[in-house]
Amino acid sequence: MKRIKTAIIGAAGYTGGELLRLLVHHPACELVYVHSNSQKGKTVAEVHPDLIGDSELVFTDQVRTEGIEAVFLGLPHGEANHFLEKNRFSSETVIIDLSTDFRNESNGFVYGLPEVNKSKIQGAKRIANPGCFATAIQLGLLPAIAKGWVKNQIHISGITGSTGAGKKLAETSHFSYRTGNTSVYKLFDHQHLGEISQTFFQVNSSFDSELLFVPYRGNFSRGIWITSYLPFEGSGEEVLKAYQEFYSDAAFTHVSSQDIDLKQVVNTNKCIIYPQVKKGQLVIYSAIDNLLKGASGQAVQNFNLAFGLDEKEGLRLKSIAF
Repeated sequence: MKRIKTAIIGAAGYTGGELLRLLVHHPACELVYVHSNSQKGKTVAEVHPDLIGDSELVFTDQVRTEGIEAVFLGLPHGEANHFLEKNRFSSETVIIDLSTDFRNESNGFVYGLPEVNKSKIQGAKRIANPGCFATAIQLGLLPAIAKGWVKNQIHISGITGSTGAGKKLAETSHFSYRTGNTSVYKLFDHQHLGEISQTFFQVNSSFDSELLFVPYRGNFSRGIWITSYLPFEGSGEEVLKAYQEFYSDAAFTHVSSQDIDLKQVVNTNKCIIYPQVKKGQLVIYSAIDNLLKGASGQAVQNFNLAFGLDEKEGLRLKSIAF
């Protein structure tokens, strides 16, 4: 198998570390360099100790563009655009950005949600990886949106692990704040709402419903759990059939006919969905690992699609289960 010369820009954080863990053993990937301004000169294992014995790479603050076939951008939101203006990669280089900078499909980027845009991602050179909350919310609601079942406001609540806040220490992300605690942030005003509505309109041009989203900080390290509900007059059997048909060819999104839990998806690239009808409401649970299907795993899935590889390459991961 030909190995694709790959670089990771911003490889010291949580998503960068997850990219390293996935790509260091990916059979089609040759990691040429890993970039970090803050960790330059340190080995991968010094920054990510669990990777001792897996890579001899040393972090560099130098950007090399020549000969690079794929680039993952793990930079903070707002920095990817400036980075690409300063560092010109070949038009043939596949660039996968994990920030919010290009999710409105600006500058020729394709929105990288494979369950909707698989054909657009295949062969694409610029891919904007979806947000973590956005992925879980969209996958939970897309079949209902496509069917036109949504007539009014959609009520959504979601809770995310502390790794969703990034590796840099903040008051609301460190252990003494998170443990034994739950809190709401960005009530009805989360930054992922724009990309969610964009996709919903793509699958159903009549979509104009308001998304009332309550995001919670959870007292666990990784994973996202979403509960969405809306008025519905049909049956549970109708819903289950529609959801299974919508995701019939999805590599990692699975529809369950029974209750689910968060540990089923942690450490995997899966999204598991459980739709049910109760008291005149369509209630949908959707769960992902925020660092994998919500970030780095989905980025590798997009890498596979862009290069014509098996969509599951390097992503056959098992959940922690207990």
